[in-house]
Amino acid sequence: MSLYAVVRLLLDSRPMSLTETATASSPTPPEPAEADFYRHAMEVLRDSGVPFLVGGAYAYARYTGVVRHTKDFDVFLRPEDVERALAGLKKAGYATELTFPHWLGKAYNGEDFVDLIYSSGNGIARVDERWFEHAVEEVVLGVPAKLVPAEEILWSKSFIMERERYDGADVAHLLLHRARELDWDRLLDRFGPHFRVLFNHLVLFGYIYPGERDAIPRPVWDGLLARLAAEGPVKPGEEKLCRGTILSRGQYLYDVEEKGYRDARLAPVGKMSAGDIALWSDAAREEEEKLNEFHKGGGEAHADPEGD
Repeated sequence: MSLYAVVRLLLDSRPMSLTETATASSPTPPEPAEADFYRHAMEVLRDSGVPFLVGGAYAYARYTGVVRHTKDFDVFLRPEDVERALAGLKKAGYATELTFPHWLGKAYNGEDFVDLIYSSGNGIARVDERWFEHAVEEVVLGVPAKLVPAEEILWSKSFIMERERYDGADVAHLLLHRARELDWDRLLDRFGPHFRVLFNHLVLFGYIYPGERDAIPRPVWDGLLARLAAEGPVKPGEEKLCRGTILSRGQYLYDVEEKGYRDARLAPVGKMSAGDIALWSDAAREEEEKLNEFHKGGGEAHADPEGD
């Protein structure tokens, strides 16, 4: 099956232009029963009056042409709609759970599941009204739906730098295919005080695709470089602060638990409570143990802590 046919099957939409296509990493459509579950879940949310956006592999394919099938289906919704969404899916006969109360719920149909995402694991990329204002109309698996905007996908993926998962390649592909169309003012506003993370990805983009670096507008570079230059010496409150936990839930626990660094995820600096952090950190330790056991057995790990 050609890449074109696969994208059409996944999105059931218009043909893509050449700027939207790329090499497929895993052009495998969902199994029929799995696709039926995803379709029904979208219909349940619609009938429950819950606005939602489709993200993950489906939105990523729309914006980059890179097609891959993952084990789940990501829908994004406002935090205030989560309980109603879970109730509707439970009433429809699916097992549901509030997996991590600060950002993620799930609905299961056997081994298949739908991720109900309303923030991010680090508490940064919280779904708000602007996600919906800039959403893209699409048809997903035959169901009319809206996709998460490319800017919000790039924003949320930029912070995923785990030992077992790094989304830098996804960010680079989004920039490769969308940099000239992005709403850079909104994207810069999204990153806010975390602008160094965006700067990091833009520098790497120019390294990965040297012939495409002009796709990043010069005013974006000028503004980011000016902010770096204006930072000056370390400011009060920055001493012994670790923002690494925003990028990886597990790899910087040593710093905040053993070396006395303050966790930048914790309010008032961040947006997470101590309880949220404890639950998320326990999950990181469990994942680390699974990875270690898997590697001892000579296997290849496929951890996916943040959805696709």
